[in-house]
Amino acid sequence: MQFGLFEERPQGFASLDELVAVMMKLEDDPLFPAGTNMVIYRGNPRAKLMIIGEAPGTEEDRQGKPFVGRSGQLLDQILQSVKIDPEQDVFITNAVFRLPPGDDGKPLRKPTTDEIIYYKPYLLEIIRLVDPLVMLLTGNVATESLLEKTGITKLRGQWFPWQGRWAMPIFHPAYLLRNPSREPGSPKALMWQDIREARRKYDELLGRAQ
Repeated sequence: MQFGLFEERPQGFASLDELVAVMMKLEDDPLFPAGTNMVIYRGNPRAKLMIIGEAPGTEEDRQGKPFVGRSGQLLDQILQSVKIDPEQDVFITNAVFRLPPGDDGKPLRKPTTDEIIYYKPYLLEIIRLVDPLVMLLTGNVATESLLEKTGITKLRGQWFPWQGRWAMPIFHPAYLLRNPSREPGSPKALMWQDIREARRKYDELLGRAQ
């Protein structure tokens, strides 16, 4: 493996705090030269529901936490609609941990496949340490990183077994902000279906685990 930190620790990191401390000092990752901050997680490391986003936005870069801008506010509302506490019941992280710089005159861009691949071992280690039962993958970047699939409109709402866990791709909240219609079959209506199914699966698996 080309990631030296993991070659030095073949058994993985001892704790999430140890991993975060190392990640905060990274200087050889592909987005470090852009001068943006490392944004790793918010929420409860003991939660059994994990949400994986794409990459930080400008507000996330400023605050150092994922999903704290407009998309994050909408995500919190979606979770609260099915009585999931965003701070206590959920662990929220990203597939890529720095804000990608803009290109072609645009303020931001999506992460490249190479960037997704680089950060994936860190995401996998986060998953191992947090050990969730259910993972919601918001958008194509998170879905590509974990499932190596793209096409969120076809994949959303489906359950995929993943290393003893269950993962479901869902629309990214930013996509819902760009498509505000609540008509039947709209992204917002489909998200409502997906989050209710996620709540059902979470309750089922949590009941089995107890």
